[in-house]
Amino acid sequence: MGFYAAIIAIGISGNSETSKIAVIDEANLFNGHIENTKSDSSKYTIITNQTPDVLKANYKKMGYDFFLYIPPMDVTKKADSIQLYSQSPVGISQKSKIEKAVNKAIELKRLQSVNITPEQYSSIRSDVSIENKLVNGKEEKKSVAVVAQSVAFACGMLIYIILLIYGTMVMRGVMEEKINRIAEVIVSSVKPFQLMMGKIIGIGAVGLTQFAIWIALIFVLRLALPLFIPDFDPAMLQQAGQMPGGNVGMMANFSIGLGSVQWSSILFFFIFYFLGGYLMYASIFAAIGSVVSEDQSEAQQMVFPVMMPIILAFVILTKAISEPNSPLAIFGSLFPLTSPIVMMGRIMFNVPVTQIITSMVLLVLSIIFFAWLTGKIYRTGILLYGKKVTWKEMIKWTFRKN
Repeated sequence: MGFYAAIIAIGISGNSETSKIAVIDEANLFNGHIENTKSDSSKYTIITNQTPDVLKANYKKMGYDFFLYIPPMDVTKKADSIQLYSQSPVGISQKSKIEKAVNKAIELKRLQSVNITPEQYSSIRSDVSIENKLVNGKEEKKSVAVVAQSVAFACGMLIYIILLIYGTMVMRGVMEEKINRIAEVIVSSVKPFQLMMGKIIGIGAVGLTQFAIWIALIFVLRLALPLFIPDFDPAMLQQAGQMPGGNVGMMANFSIGLGSVQWSSILFFFIFYFLGGYLMYASIFAAIGSVVSEDQSEAQQMVFPVMMPIILAFVILTKAISEPNSPLAIFGSLFPLTSPIVMMGRIMFNVPVTQIITSMVLLVLSIIFFAWLTGKIYRTGILLYGKKVTWKEMIKWTFRKN
């Protein structure tokens, strides 16, 4: 809960970095004075009694963080020789602020050259923001694109982490039982397939319990946030967003956008794809754990081919969030080895029902297939010691009878 609150506090906090920038303006771009914008807290100082070479060598000793050099030029025609000197790479945010100040000054000079005042330019310039409304019957809700992308990415990322963490837990649990010879005792009472599924279902139940606790804590924290962060009041933010011409900040827009999310359907699909992806990959990890003895490097070599589809799914996820209906995104959400991650990245963007049903059916069939396949590997590997097994040999085990 503390970590969640820290994320929100950082998100709504302003910029606290203040940089000192020495400027030599030989093009008289700023007319001897630089005005800061609201988002730029940097302190600009116009230097007139130093040459560029001298200041380049001594700006750090003089107490400045950066040195901005604007050589003589006709900014109404060309402005591409401006240099920013620093001892280490300048942060993207800081560089963007400096560029914004320079571009604003260049625009002003160019407006003056064609006898247009800043007021006339402001009245002509268009800065339209199109509002996206979600329509469901007579009900309308405001949609925020960044919210949809954030929720989609968070769901896909969460399942990606789940598959890696809990799949590895299953593999290590099976390895531990094999190394300690516990499996030999247990298989005298139950079938190897039952032992494997018991391990998979047990660890999966632990995962669901952990997520239930996290969801409950996040819900409680969201209700308690206004007590600690007065600016983060969901009711006030919602009201501000519904007012005509209401000026709402980034966090307010984000909070309003969360109200447009169909959380019940998101939770349903998350649980389904969590269980589907986990059961499919956990069975594969269990099979790997059954053929590996005490050599950890051998386990890493065996796991690598299984990790590749998971990593591929995460790569497709980043593409699916921005282009949810692209052929690659559709393929990734239907292919069973990648669908648990990719489909959660598309589910926010009105995926056709036929694609959802096809994806779910293929995933269920894959769970059954891999459980049957890995069960055959598990029953042989769990009692095999002192031999390094290859993927080729594991595949041969699947075709053995009895």
